[in-house]
Amino acid sequence: MTTTALETAPVLSTPDTHIFGDPTPVAEPSSLQRLPDEQIALTYEIERTVREIREGRWKRIALQFPDQMLVDAPRVYEALTQGLGKARRNVPNGTRAPQREENGTTDGELASGIEQLSVEIEKEPEERLFILADTSYGACCVDEVAAEHVDADVVVHYGRSCLSPPSRLPVIYVFTERPLDLNQVVSTFKRTYPDRSQKVILMADIPYSHHIPDLHARLESEGYDYTYATSIIHKPSSLLPNRTIPPDATDPDALREYQLFHISSPPTSLLLTLSSRVGAIHIYPTDTPSPTAIPTSSAMTLRRRYALLTSLSTVSVFGILINTLSVKNYMHMLSHVQSLISAAGKKAYTFVVGKVNAAKVANFSEVGGWVVIGCWESSLIESSEFWKPIITPFELRLALQGDEERVWTGEWTGDFMAVLGEKEQQEGQGDEQVTAATNGRPTQIDSAEQEDQPGDYDSEEESAPPEFDLRTGRYVSHSRPMRSSTSTSTAHAHAAQNGIAGASTAPSSNALTKRANGDLAQVGGVVSPGAEFLRSQRTWQGLGSDYTETQDGEGDGNGDGHAARMEEGRRGIASRYVVGEDERQH
Repeated sequence: MTTTALETAPVLSTPDTHIFGDPTPVAEPSSLQRLPDEQIALTYEIERTVREIREGRWKRIALQFPDQMLVDAPRVYEALTQGLGKARRNVPNGTRAPQREENGTTDGELASGIEQLSVEIEKEPEERLFILADTSYGACCVDEVAAEHVDADVVVHYGRSCLSPPSRLPVIYVFTERPLDLNQVVSTFKRTYPDRSQKVILMADIPYSHHIPDLHARLESEGYDYTYATSIIHKPSSLLPNRTIPPDATDPDALREYQLFHISSPPTSLLLTLSSRVGAIHIYPTDTPSPTAIPTSSAMTLRRRYALLTSLSTVSVFGILINTLSVKNYMHMLSHVQSLISAAGKKAYTFVVGKVNAAKVANFSEVGGWVVIGCWESSLIESSEFWKPIITPFELRLALQGDEERVWTGEWTGDFMAVLGEKEQQEGQGDEQVTAATNGRPTQIDSAEQEDQPGDYDSEEESAPPEFDLRTGRYVSHSRPMRSSTSTSTAHAHAAQNGIAGASTAPSSNALTKRANGDLAQVGGVVSPGAEFLRSQRTWQGLGSDYTETQDGEGDGNGDGHAARMEEGRRGIASRYVVGEDERQH
């Protein structure tokens, strides 16, 4: 391979002719397709939205659009404003108020009644609409954070959605239905499933879901009597996320007898979930002129995910990424993840960074692996740009298990509500087992009897076997730094309880202290792997870290013990700086 040397230096600054130019790249025309005016009311369901806003009596409405639909946001805003105005006046579209009633009411009485009614209508406050131009997290989630900035009463969410339950605000979902050629879909389905007795589940991405009933009726007329048409439900933890399941497939084993015909390419998280629960999947793409049902296998993706979580078994520091502030029960999931990491003897740090990208998480090099807490679609991040692996709470539970306990069945789920449900079920079974073992009589166990003797409190750390890292092929001896901290605190408790001379607990403090060589740094008497990484491995530790103190208490950063002399800097305007007392111009 030959390389070509640069003949001139690369341009590292903006040319003078482009100093005041707009650096924003121009979007392609295909990504900003404008709908005709007559399609705005149909695609964005203006009439239904106005009706639900009036029924809910909401006055401050936030409109959330994905990026590709922001081009239609002003016209949707105008259409909703006009629709709400007509609804307030209580004048149906295209009709006129009657001039005289049939029961003999006079014109004067009718006029006074209409005048009084108009005065009452004028007193009703108008609805205010707000367009959320940017979302704090994924576009599939309801952005309650941005909606609360404008004190919104309700959010109207446009486009496809993960349908994760929000935590605070009510939501009006508008899926922006898209057209589909059913004749072509039926012919493709017949080529894909020539056996009419095959059990097939019909499923589509949310913008195409309204075509499923018509497709199901067309297939039944063709002799496919064992097809099942799914319907949208707000339940990500279902066997088919956010979809109904066949009546005869309420358990996972019965569901594997079905094959899945999916219209439009699903997200990776949905594909992984479905592939572990149905027999086979065929995807009908909607972005090609001549689509053909493509058989899909996620075995390679599942193997890659398993390799990621096994490589994190020896990580000592985990970072918890909060990728949502709107999904219900995300704080309960945070507590659950923290307890799992703490029980494994590892350290966890929590981060809220908004939209996750490689540049943000690369700033924390002490973190060996990341766990994302978000909606079931955005929790799966498949990218090679990230320096450290990013896994889900479901995968974390497997990563923290030992090699002799970890069993990979191929099942995968991205919804943390399902993980919380399994946790509650296990806790309930554990309580039943304890009650059965004690014949219903609660037994108080003395914790001191279960602990080691005072002379053996250091034996746990010394005798803990090293763990083998499959990624590097080496043994790791300090993969659980918090376990040594627990044993040390237990030793102090034993010493204090038994009156050992010279025993004292660590003082409570917020200062960073350095213990003996080879030990980890502590904050407030608790081992802190992050502080140890800052002390021992980071080359730059903040402003003033290059200041070297000497015996005289002075230093200039060079270690010579002499303070640097203060000098007067420049002053003036940028085009004509003045330096020094003689006012030399630079």
